[in-house]
Amino acid sequence: MAVLLIVVFFISLGLGSAHISVREIWQSLLAPNDIYLGKIIFSIRLPRILSAIILGGALAVSGFLLQIFFGNPIAGPYVLGISSGAKLFVAIAMVLLLGQGRLISAFGMVICAFAGSLLSMGLVMLLANKVRNMSLLVVCGVMIGYICSAITEFIIAFADDSNIVNLHNWSLGSFSGTNWDNVAISLIIVLVTIVFSFLMSKPIGAYQLGEAYARNMGVNIRQLRIILILLSSILSATVTAFAGPISFVGIAVPHIMRMIMKTAKPIIMIPACFFGGAIITLVCDCIARTAFAPTELSISAVTAVLLAPVVIVLLVKKKAS
Repeated sequence: MAVLLIVVFFISLGLGSAHISVREIWQSLLAPNDIYLGKIIFSIRLPRILSAIILGGALAVSGFLLQIFFGNPIAGPYVLGISSGAKLFVAIAMVLLLGQGRLISAFGMVICAFAGSLLSMGLVMLLANKVRNMSLLVVCGVMIGYICSAITEFIIAFADDSNIVNLHNWSLGSFSGTNWDNVAISLIIVLVTIVFSFLMSKPIGAYQLGEAYARNMGVNIRQLRIILILLSSILSATVTAFAGPISFVGIAVPHIMRMIMKTAKPIIMIPACFFGGAIITLVCDCIARTAFAPTELSISAVTAVLLAPVVIVLLVKKKAS
């Protein structure tokens, strides 16, 4: 899978409004300041591609953790309204600060997105105490997502004209405009969170087999559930802060990886989901920016068209079996 990611990485570097050959890519990587194309690669394409890899992988792992937490195959940050909550808080912060002529920092966006994702997750958890049916709980999460999206649309509608363009472009979901500062901050947050998730593979695996089994194995269920919420919220909030809401990656990739790996063990699935999410998101971003160039599609439009049918087919096959 790492080899496939490297292949897609170099293909993505070469594709775009300016076609760059493999030889020119190598020349640019070895001496980025010697030729004009090197500046295109290092200033525009490389930060965007690395961001798609980091955040795509983070979104897939977030979806995998949420599916374990809820024990539901269609749970994911986009479906449960977590991404919409993060989007709402970032939109509020952007409108307030842009209205004062100030820009929100990358780290500030992450904090706002994290607060919004925790709010949405908190509402879902409150409902979980009342609603034991997991399918109904997912529907409640969808409704919370719609409410957050509607409030965000209200905010965008009444924002200053100069702010609307920024908010609208960000709310559609895109890796366009990513810079090296964004890559560095997202890499640190995602790397620490993924490593911690991987180290928690054993108790998470016990939790997968049922709460009673996990308790017998000495797992503190309450503590583990809080950790799962925090880890999944941090990952999805980081994605929303830097790329806007991205649909279906968090749901589809864990299903695809389970089918490929023939297992659901976290110690295998967490790295598999990260690489799978990175590859699929990078391919979707490549399609978004090149299919109708110079017009660029939103990343969520591409992921929805490609991944929603995959989820439907996999769920139907699972139900039939």
